[in-house]
Amino acid sequence: MVNINKHRIEVIKTQNSKINEVDFNSLSFGEIFTDHMFECDFINGKWQKPKIRPYEALTIDPSARVFHYGQAVFEGMKAYKDDNDVIWLFRPDENFKRINKSAARLAIPEFPEDYFFEGLKELLKLDREWIKKGVGNSLYVRPFVIATEPAIAALPAEQYKFMIICSPAKSYYTGEVRVLFAKKYSRAASGGTGFAKAAGNYAAQFYPTNLANKKGYQQIIWTDANTHKYLEEAGTMNIFFRVNDTLLTAPISDRILDGITRKSVIELAKDYNIDFEIRPITVKEIKEAAQNHELKEIFGAGTAAVINPIVGFEHDGSKYELPKLDNSYASFFKEKLTNIQYNKAEDIHNWRYKV
Repeated sequence: MVNINKHRIEVIKTQNSKINEVDFNSLSFGEIFTDHMFECDFINGKWQKPKIRPYEALTIDPSARVFHYGQAVFEGMKAYKDDNDVIWLFRPDENFKRINKSAARLAIPEFPEDYFFEGLKELLKLDREWIKKGVGNSLYVRPFVIATEPAIAALPAEQYKFMIICSPAKSYYTGEVRVLFAKKYSRAASGGTGFAKAAGNYAAQFYPTNLANKKGYQQIIWTDANTHKYLEEAGTMNIFFRVNDTLLTAPISDRILDGITRKSVIELAKDYNIDFEIRPITVKEIKEAAQNHELKEIFGAGTAAVINPIVGFEHDGSKYELPKLDNSYASFFKEKLTNIQYNKAEDIHNWRYKV
């Protein structure tokens, strides 16, 4: 994908690895981090020489613009190790494109492609022992950019920090998931930042999600901000509905994230001749499909969980339970995707990226 030039990165190795202190059989998602991190600063109008150094706390001025105006974007990726100890990424080119698309929306300078892939590969090689073999085991990779310039004027910053940190992960499972269809709150509005992985998008979801949790629901399926008639995303994931044997998902827009797992599911549906439609989906039609026993499945698609089945939903006081299926689309797509990610199946689309 790019020519790797190791001499462009300064590497400082840790003297004391934490790996022997970690119980890899009992991991809480996103709480344990590997020995090293990638870092690169934007100063005087250009990205400086990147470095990999031991994972540690940062020292940032209290007036850094990220704290005051929210210039922060991120990505979510995973690294996998196959049975032969080879490390793979899944469609990292899409993550690179999207973080720069997100950055541009928040007036953050785009990050160079060679720095991104060179840093990512060197970091994963350095911390390769943190990636455990076996389906379900992975290393969650978090690239992000924050505004670091110490100034509180309401303007885009002139200094930034790009980083990559990594966290070992097990299968992401939250038990049975029931959701609330949103009636009041929205995830994003037209013309806003919904298509970007901007930190503030996620902060704004926490309060309404907490309200849903208190009612016994694990997540919210967000509706459009203008009318609340159209179903758009589920929590932090893209959403799919199966009505009879047709798969439905909303089109991407400036309100909906262009999810990498989402677009992979769509490609797999084409590969296996599964009927699908990409179009606006109304609350009304999904409720009617549930009442008529035509709604077979709802599932979310995203990096952390890959595919997350939803067993029931509520809207406007009406509750619906979905049937339990032996051969669900959710399990089919999850198996196909994980087999590609762990190098257990043919990869006709060249989604795997060898580290």
